[in-house]
Order: sequence, then C-alpha cells, then structure tokens
Amino acid sequence: MEKKKILYIQTSGVNTPQRLYSPFILAQTAKAMDIEPTLYFLGEGISVVTKGEAEKIKMGTFPTLKEVMDQTAKMGVSMLVCQQSMQLFGQDLTAADFVEGAKIVGAATLNSLVLESDGTMWF
Repeated sequence: MEKKKILYIQTSGVNTPQRLYSPFILAQTAKAMDIEPTLYFLGEGISVVTKGEAEKIKMGTFPTLKEVMDQTAKMGVSMLVCQQSMQLFGQDLTAADFVEGAKIVGAATLNSLVLESDGTMWF
C-alpha cells in the first residue's frame, strides 16, 4: 500500500504568528502517523522560512517557532518555497535568504503536489 500524503500550505506570514505553529506541529504528527507531509510556503508565508524571522516568534508555552521548525526539518519533512512568491514579496531574495533545508520550487510544483496529495490544509 502506498504511503498517504498530506500537504500543508502556509500563506500567512510572520505578521500573524498565531497561524504559524499549526503546520509544523501537524507535519510532525503526520510523520509520527507514517503519513508523508510536505510544507509549502506561498505568498506572505515565505517570510516564515526567511532566515532570522522564526527566532522572533514565541507563543504561549511553546518553544520559539525556529525550534519547532528545526525539529520538523530533523524529522525529514520537506519545506518548499514558492519561487514566484519570492519575486512578488522579496525583490532580491535568493536561496541563501532561507533557512537550511528550504528548497525553492516553481508554481507548477504546488499544482502537482495538490493533485498527488490525499489531503491539503491551508494556513
């Protein structure tokens, strides 16, 4: 039987910190459930994986968003950054501007991932 896949799409940016933890926590949970999670950062969501931003975010009793993000990456969860969003929101952003493990992909990748996934969630 083929492994189930779930896609978490982060469109909210660092200006809405209450919307940022859920995709990472859910991706970790999916991994523990033997489901293949992917995180896709689109629009303002690319700010979440821009170096230096996640360290500034801490909500409630959770660790910083950077700590949660690092744990998610250690679990092998793919973090994809929309190249077109980089052009739209970041003018001169390059791959070096993003956290380790973030991979830049084109818009067609999102369409393919949605079609291949068993479920999608947007934040």
